[in-house]
This record gives sequence, structure tokens and C-alpha cells, in this order.
Amino acid sequence: MRQRVSRASIVIVVCLAVITAGGTLEAQTPQTGSRSIAIRAGRLIDPDAGTAAANQIILVDNGTIRQVGPNLTIPAGAEVIDLSKLSVLPGLVDAHNHLAITYKMEPENNIYYLTYVLDSTAIRAIQAASNGMQLLSAGFTIERDLGNNANYADTALRVAIEQGWLPGPTIINSGLIIGTMGGQFFPTPEMAKDHNIVYPEYLDADTHDEIVKAVRQNILFGAKVIKICVDCKPYGYSVDDMKLFVSEAAKAGMKVAGHVQTQDGARRAIEAGIWSIEHSGALTDELHKLMAQKGIWRVGTETPFTPYRGSQQGFERTVAGLKSAYANGVKMAFSTDADYYIPGMNRGEVVINFLLSWKAAGIPAKDILKIMTTNGYKVCDIESRRGPIRVGLPADVIAVPGNPLEDIDALRSVQFVMKDGMVFKRDGVMTPEKFLHGGPVNGWRIR
Repeated sequence: MRQRVSRASIVIVVCLAVITAGGTLEAQTPQTGSRSIAIRAGRLIDPDAGTAAANQIILVDNGTIRQVGPNLTIPAGAEVIDLSKLSVLPGLVDAHNHLAITYKMEPENNIYYLTYVLDSTAIRAIQAASNGMQLLSAGFTIERDLGNNANYADTALRVAIEQGWLPGPTIINSGLIIGTMGGQFFPTPEMAKDHNIVYPEYLDADTHDEIVKAVRQNILFGAKVIKICVDCKPYGYSVDDMKLFVSEAAKAGMKVAGHVQTQDGARRAIEAGIWSIEHSGALTDELHKLMAQKGIWRVGTETPFTPYRGSQQGFERTVAGLKSAYANGVKMAFSTDADYYIPGMNRGEVVINFLLSWKAAGIPAKDILKIMTTNGYKVCDIESRRGPIRVGLPADVIAVPGNPLEDIDALRSVQFVMKDGMVFKRDGVMTPEKFLHGGPVNGWRIR
């Protein structure tokens, strides 16, 4: 008689095999370059200090920065990358984007509610992978991906990048946006209840029990930050509601980002002490002062006025808001909400064009650069683990002609991108093959 083998027995055997082989069942760090690399930097920029040093060398080993300085001894056999004619700096951060949605003029008339109906999670995940590579090519090595990503396509993208299956930025993802009933949608009674048109773009949470459950669901399914709709409906969240979000997220070491549309909502969010306020349309000089006092991040998604987006009146309000925040010492991050398709432009080009708003506000180039790098690492809450060109951190490095400390538009021409010690772009040409693996290469339980 053939013996039956239970699933539990198989799991035990696999676990013992992994342990015996010296393996682990825990998630691993991202796949990194294994060779020793020496980068010759013509100008090495420290965005935090606002300084540049000439003729520096960055030594990279197994994807990690080992030494930085002038006249370093290059190890025998190391690959030498000559960037001596370029400015070398750490990667950029977009602190608010949505990689798994790209709404368009056709067929949905730039109405993203229809994109959700028309496009499956699977197709949006594939598009997210493409958007991620476009952003990485533009020098954005970190993306804070804040919802509208179908049924956790953002988690799928993050895991695929961390597994080494494809190149892309480091993803700090929120999972589903949590909001009061309806989220940002206004469905009919029939569609809301019987067909659940709101899910999966938004996760309803109206009571305190539902708030706790929603936060835990997102954490369970791979979120790294919690995003809420503070005031998308007249029955928005109270101060106590948001304090519960903050405390529940903190149990998992996570922060809370709040989508804000009204001054009252912003005031409640500030009082509740959330980590960041997303979008700046409702923020006033008074609210900026309160944010500065409490150290709350302004992730303003400052859309420029261009032939394809915005209006002159709206742009003037945006620029005035940036000036107010800067004058009041509010902590600011570069952010775009650039989740739409513009013919003839890729996602990276759409995102970098938001420099128009920051320049129009008269903010100095060196401060804009710090906002796009150092501040980005901080608002993503990863500065101690990734971002700066610092010994012991992953080698995420970009290079541009010119000096972005003096002319921020130098960032529009990224010629070199390294992520985790692997070269993704060289001489302005993407070379992604080293990132592509059959996997899993970083542990089969990565999530």
C-alpha cells in the first residue's frame, strides 16, 4: 500500500533541509552586485551639507559602500567606473507616486475611477514594473508608493524588485488607502454594496475596530507605510481616529501619511500628530507654522503649469504655498502624484518636470537637491539604512553633467545609475540585464 505523506511532513523536511544547509526562512536583503567596484567621481556631492568635493573615489564591495575619499587604493581586479567628468550624488526620491496606475485621455478621459474598472491588478502590476524602470532611469532610486495600486500590486512590485527579478527603485508602499466609507469614490448605492466598486482601491474603516483591522490587513499584505484619507468625505476622521491609526501603525514600526483636502482636515491631522500631510492645496501660512512646530512633513505634490497639466491660477497658488512652507521652515519632500500618461513622455520625465514648481518658488538649487535626497530618505524613514553615499550603506549612486548645487536642472540629464552596487544606466543607456533573475534569489519567504 502506498504511504500518504502529509503537507506538514513535507514542510518539516524542507525546513530541516534549509537549516542543515545553513539557509534561513527569513526574508533576505535585495540582490546586489558581487564584484569590487571603484567609482572615480569628478565631483562628489553631499546634498545634506550642500558641498562638493573634487576627485573622489567610492569603493563598492558586494553592493555596499566600503570607502569614500580621495587617493584611495583601488583593489586589484576591481572594476573601475570613470565618472570623472560628471557630478556624482546619491539617488533621488519621489515621496508620493502611484506606480500601478496610469490614467489616460483615451479611453478613460483622465478619470482614474475608470482605470480601476478597466484594468486588472495583473496588468497594472506589469505597468508598475515598467513605471519603476522609467523612474530609476531618471535617477529616482527610492519611491514612496501611496496607494491606488489595485489589489496590492505595489507589494508585488516591491517584492519582485527585492527578489532581484527586475530593476526598480526601492519601494515604500502603502497597500490600500484606508478611508471612511467610499474612500475618494462616490459610487451609487447599488455598486457600493452589491459589487463593491470601492474595493480594492480603498479600504473602508469607519469604527475604531475597523481602523485597527484595516491597518493590520495592510501590514499583513506587505505595506511599509499606512495611508489614510483624512477628509475625503464630510464624515472624515476625527483627531482620536487618527491617533488610533498612528498608535496601531507604530506597533509595526510604521508611519501614517494623510491625504488632506480641507483646512479643517489638515488641522485635525496636525493635532493628531500624523507623520506627513499629502497634498498642499488646503495648507495655509497658519497651518504651515503649526506643522513646523510639530515637525510634520509636507508632501505637497506640487503640480507645475504645463501644456498638459494645471492652470496658471492653480500654479500661482502652488508656488505661493511652497514659498510659505519654505519661509516657515516646514519639513518638505519632493513629491508628484504623477500617475498619468502624457504622450511623448515617460514617467521619469513627467516626474522630473515638477522642478518647474520648486524653481518658480525661488528655492535655491542646493535646498531643492537636499529636499529631493536627504529629506526624501527621512520622510521614507529609511535614512539609516539606505540613501546617502555613506560607508556601510547600499551603493545607490547617480551621476549628471553640471553641478545641481548651482543648477537644479542638471538632474534632467541623468547619465549613470547604480542601484545596490549594480549598474542600471551607463553613458545615458539603460543596461538592466544584471538585475534580471529567475529567482528566488533572496529567500523564498520574502514578502
